[in-house]
This record gives sequence, structure tokens and C-alpha cells, in this order.
Amino acid sequence: MRIDILSAVPDLLVSPFSHSILQRARDKNLLEINVVNIRDFGLGNYKQIDDYQFGGGAGMVMMVEVLAKAIESLQAEREYDEIIYLTPDGKKYDQGLANHLSLKGNLLIICGHYKGIDERIREQFVTLEISIGDFVLSGGELPAAILVDSIGRLIPGVLNDETSALFDSFQDNLLAPPVYTRPANFRGWEVPEILRSGNDKAIEEWRYQQSVKRTQERRPDLLED
Repeated sequence: MRIDILSAVPDLLVSPFSHSILQRARDKNLLEINVVNIRDFGLGNYKQIDDYQFGGGAGMVMMVEVLAKAIESLQAEREYDEIIYLTPDGKKYDQGLANHLSLKGNLLIICGHYKGIDERIREQFVTLEISIGDFVLSGGELPAAILVDSIGRLIPGVLNDETSALFDSFQDNLLAPPVYTRPANFRGWEVPEILRSGNDKAIEEWRYQQSVKRTQERRPDLLED
């Protein structure tokens, strides 16, 4: 899989993609991440990428000409399965959407900044708009890092245990069950006996029941879905 990211502040994305699981995915050539500086397509000597909005109002808007040049430059090299714009008024991101995107081959993510991007870019290029929550951030870089992390870990071969991602929270609309590690007894706080029984079938059933219980207690809305 390849993910291209258009950003006005690409340095914000250096660290998230240079450590842990995502770095291993890149080292294995399972995931290619390419961060493109929008300012490379800026106008004039100062590489301008934003301007005042028509009709007045506070906040600058990322310019249609600049973004169109950047997107078309990337499209000239490959076809994208989705061109994603990260915006508070987009589709709420969830595990199901992460699963869906992990099956794609090429994704392009546009990180907004300032007051947002010219609406014509959304109308002419964007195929999917995503929100990571009902709040506003300074730009789309942190949401982009969240998308890439959540998608990348689902690619076969990225995680050491191929089944690990299948038991994450929100898979099958259930929260993950409690987990424990050694020692089995710490200060009198004991690991449930069933997990030490060696009975794989019983353990699987216990974990499922715990997932259902935890979901009922903490996120009953998931069961309604």
C-alpha cells in the first residue's frame, strides 16, 4: 500500500512514521508513506498557499490553484483509490472505515490548515471526507497520522501476530476484553483462573463474554448498531 499526504507542515509527520509498527511496516516494504510539502506548489517568490476568503471573515483559506497543482502532479504518477480530506464535517472515522481503507492500494490524504481548503477542491477532487471527532484541531496532520496508523497496522504482515488486529476494540462492534501478563499474582491481585487453565475454547468464550459485558457497560451504543 502507498499513502501520499499533502501537508503545509510536513515536519509534524516525521516522528509518527519513524517509530514502532509503522516504521517496521515501511522497513518490510509493506507500506509506503510519502509526505508532500504543499509549499512546493506555492505561488510567487514566497510560495503562497493561502489567501483571504471571499465574502470576508476571519481565517485564511488554502488556495484552489495551489492544491489543484499538487493533486494533479501526484495523479500524473498514479491512480488513487480514494482522495481523502480531513475535516470536522466529514464522515466519523471508525474501525469499519479503517478496515475498508486497509484493503486499498493507493490513498491520497489532504491535510487542511488555517480556515480550511477552497470548496472547489472538495467538489472536484475529494472522494471521501473524514472526521476523527467532534472537535477542531489546528491542521490535518495529527488526524492524518491517526489514519495511517490505524490503517497500516491492518495490512497483513505488519503485526508480528497476524490475528492481533482481529481482536482489537471495535472489531465486530465490541470492545476488547481485559488482558493480563505475568506475574499471575501481584500483591494478591490475581489473574482470572480461566486464563491459566490452558483450555483454549473456554478462554475464547470467556474473552467473548467479557467483550460483550464491557461493551454493555461502557459503549452500549455499539451493541445497538
